[in-house]
Amino acid sequence: LADNDVLNQRVHGNSFTQIHAENGEADLQIAMGQLNSHSKRLRLAPKATVEDGASTVTTEGSSDGPLQQFFHLSDVVSNSIYLSMYVCVYIFRFVILYHHQEDVKELTKILTEAATEDKTVIITTLNQAWSQPNSTFDLFLDSFRVGKGTQPLLRHLVVACLDVDAYSRCLKVHPRRCYFMKTAGVDFAGDKVFMTPDYLKMMWRRIEFLGTLLKLGYNFIFTDIDIMWFRDPFLRLSKDVDFQIACDRFNGDHNDIRNNVNGGFTFVQANPRTINFYNYWYMSRLRFPDKHDQDVFNIIKSSWYTAKIGLKMSFLDTKYFGGFCEPSKDLDNVCTMHANCCVGLENKIKDLRQVLEDWENYLSVAKTRDGQNLSWRYPENCMKKSTWGKI
Repeated sequence: LADNDVLNQRVHGNSFTQIHAENGEADLQIAMGQLNSHSKRLRLAPKATVEDGASTVTTEGSSDGPLQQFFHLSDVVSNSIYLSMYVCVYIFRFVILYHHQEDVKELTKILTEAATEDKTVIITTLNQAWSQPNSTFDLFLDSFRVGKGTQPLLRHLVVACLDVDAYSRCLKVHPRRCYFMKTAGVDFAGDKVFMTPDYLKMMWRRIEFLGTLLKLGYNFIFTDIDIMWFRDPFLRLSKDVDFQIACDRFNGDHNDIRNNVNGGFTFVQANPRTINFYNYWYMSRLRFPDKHDQDVFNIIKSSWYTAKIGLKMSFLDTKYFGGFCEPSKDLDNVCTMHANCCVGLENKIKDLRQVLEDWENYLSVAKTRDGQNLSWRYPENCMKKSTWGKI
């Protein structure tokens, strides 16, 4: 179901949904051709009777014996199933991809202006609830301004807005880097509570959108908007790895798929392997309709298909890419701080303000009077102190 033949397609105003639909038609034609070929094996003749113990089967006969006829009939049945599968795939591609059709011309224009020389962009998503003044979006942008070497990265930041209000607010504070990611029939404006139906739709819409970036040939860092940026993360990321992802908790091994991942921060290279993987990831939501993208990733990261396409992945150390689940204790090396393990927008806002205060205090003081390194204060709005103490 994951095809990689769209990476080098030139757009010229057409959408990738049309390209996918054409691929679906080709698959359908192939399946029908194979069914027709196998069906010709069953040559019918007048009333050939086959006796099989207690039962008698009357067919319209063929010059083949009963055993051959049985296998030919099995071929027809199996290929009918094969055809049905491709019909379903074709219908799915047509309905879903046209439903979420991107404005590729506008998106390409924004990406071209924002990208680095090697076609890498920083991407986040924004809805109305998170875009309010003095809310998460402002804290996110402020972190770039007070971070060490992070302010120049704002020119590479593209904000994919999920509703009209978020788009309007983005244009005011981060102009020329705002893309309206329309989704027909869904209202993403409000605060979406974790694991509610609208939350799941929003998470999967994000995966679909990121897959489109790869097909357009752009590498990306995806960052949740509740992540504070304090140092340039590119210095800690490898261009030799297809897919790098942050962890809620890191077990010390960058290659161990048993790490507890967090999809809020990923660095992905655009190539056929990652295009295939994002197609596979997005399609897998149909197998697990009640799970969000991160849970499904944990299921498919060790699947036969991921191994088949040869995806090279790596898991990021919380020493550099920390969060409330497992905070970096070394402010001399921390790149990002994520308000994970936290439910509720107001809780995140309060504790992220405290994180920014701690960072600015670190910059001004650097060391405490007793010589111990400064660290983060306990995020009292997001979690119990007992949980924080065990990290």
